[in-house]
Amino acid sequence: MSQHPEIRKLKHFNAPSVHGNRLWKSTWLLMDYLHRRGLPKDVRVMEVGCGWGLLGIYCAKKYGVKVTSVDVDPEVIPYLKLHARINEVDIATVRKDFDGLRTKHLQKIDVLIGADICFWDTLVKPLKNLILRALRARVKQVLISDPGRPPFEEVAEYFISKKGGEILDWTAQRPRRSEGRILKIGNMTNLRS
Repeated sequence: MSQHPEIRKLKHFNAPSVHGNRLWKSTWLLMDYLHRRGLPKDVRVMEVGCGWGLLGIYCAKKYGVKVTSVDVDPEVIPYLKLHARINEVDIATVRKDFDGLRTKHLQKIDVLIGADICFWDTLVKPLKNLILRALRARVKQVLISDPGRPPFEEVAEYFISKKGGEILDWTAQRPRRSEGRILKIGNMTNLRS
């Protein structure tokens, strides 16, 4: 995918700086999870740390849901828009870091998703606080996937012990084999249909 001519052309003008330079494997984990579990119609999804935005694009294309993709790096937005155009979906974009997403942004969504977004120790506290704000804003479900890095495990441990979260060990076979973990907080049955 990164060798596609349009992607190569974008790379000449847009250089993502916060690891938004490619698709990360944990994206496949959440795509596979959602493929098996589904999403109710009319659900509002927010993908945080979206990078190229393929997870949100998948949700919009497969389930017809409204998606807002959020990333701190403005250089990833052209990649996201290219992928959305190719997949014929509309995706709203917001440029914010985890701390910049306030309750007013989170009240408008039902499901918060993110893949490979807790890769540094410095991301533990902002991600934990974002998830807590989302739960206070009545977000019905949070799904975060990761290969199992220590910062992700720290966040997961907190939500398992304090907020009824659970960890799912997950393997996706397609389009590429990917193994990792999914932090799941909340339940799809609580989503409006």
